[in-house]
Amino acid sequence: MTQQTTTRQSTGRPAGGTPAFRTSTKATSAQKRAPWILLAPFLALFLLTFVIPIISALFQSFTTVDREGLFGEDGVVGRFAGFDNYAIALQDSGFVASIGRMLLFGIVQVPVMIIACTILALLLESASARWPGFFRAIYFMPYGVPGVIATILWSFLYVPGLSPIVSLLQSMGLQPDFLGANSVLWSIANIVTWTYTGYNMLIIVAQLKSIPGEVYEAAKVDGANAFQVAWRIQIPLIAPALVLTTVFSIIGTLQLFAEPQILSTVAPAIDTEYTPNYAAYTNAFAFNEYGVASAQAVIIALAAFILSFTFLALTNRPPKDERDRRKRARRDGREARTALQTRAAAGSNGTSQAAPGLQARSGLQNGTKGADA
Repeated sequence: MTQQTTTRQSTGRPAGGTPAFRTSTKATSAQKRAPWILLAPFLALFLLTFVIPIISALFQSFTTVDREGLFGEDGVVGRFAGFDNYAIALQDSGFVASIGRMLLFGIVQVPVMIIACTILALLLESASARWPGFFRAIYFMPYGVPGVIATILWSFLYVPGLSPIVSLLQSMGLQPDFLGANSVLWSIANIVTWTYTGYNMLIIVAQLKSIPGEVYEAAKVDGANAFQVAWRIQIPLIAPALVLTTVFSIIGTLQLFAEPQILSTVAPAIDTEYTPNYAAYTNAFAFNEYGVASAQAVIIALAAFILSFTFLALTNRPPKDERDRRKRARRDGREARTALQTRAAAGSNGTSQAAPGLQARSGLQNGTKGADA
């Protein structure tokens, strides 16, 4: 019987005859490779379309090309230029003015769009809303129109002689100039708002749908009306969605390109450096200054990062009472550490002063022991 049990254990089978489960080393390694195999297509596209272009732009921003001859027919030599391209970009008054223009654009257009999409989302998700799915699709539809097509459509509504809006206002005694030097920026803002309000609205609607129904029921029990529910419950709970849409809008503001480029054909006030992206495009493909264009692109990216980081730091700032509590905790911690250090220093001084007495006492004891011996 003992020999039979030993034989079964050596063959890897239990007493019932069922094969024992064994962890295969080959299967384990395959399981480890599986996520990377599934992620490989995305990682390849991410490297080719995102990481490598960024590295290339950074490299080109520190290089320049020297051309021999009028058109470079005698040779073209590339060399390291250091920060010369950045100096040229920042000394370009048109490029600096375009950044200031986009900052003004963002200060006005982004809050207007965020407020509009928030109101639309709250109205569509209210209890009295009718056909919310239909109106969500209608409001989102402008986002499906490419930016170039949307700009062409709106340009027909801006050009005098073609626009029914301009003709109607002129019949009322008004002389609108949607493409003038002082108004073309807000005409572009109107196109951007019309295009992206529905997109941002869907992000906020998705956040609203994640609010539990018990919250609304508790608000009804407390007697809250529709405005109080929206202001005190819904808006605080959709704050992450509002922050996300605002950050996207800030980044998109500095990337504005298609709208001014298309409108420049009918609006003389729009030059080739009207926006930062338009200026970089002009330097790269009109003047073949790829180093300066790359430097301008890096500056645009840094400006977008700084603005987004500043906005996130301000919005994620804890309340004043929480900041005061953290300050008190840090102050109490410093005081406790100082007290411990002072006590430890006092203890070490007392020990050093007591050491000679201990040594003398020890010598007397040793001498007594020697005399007794």
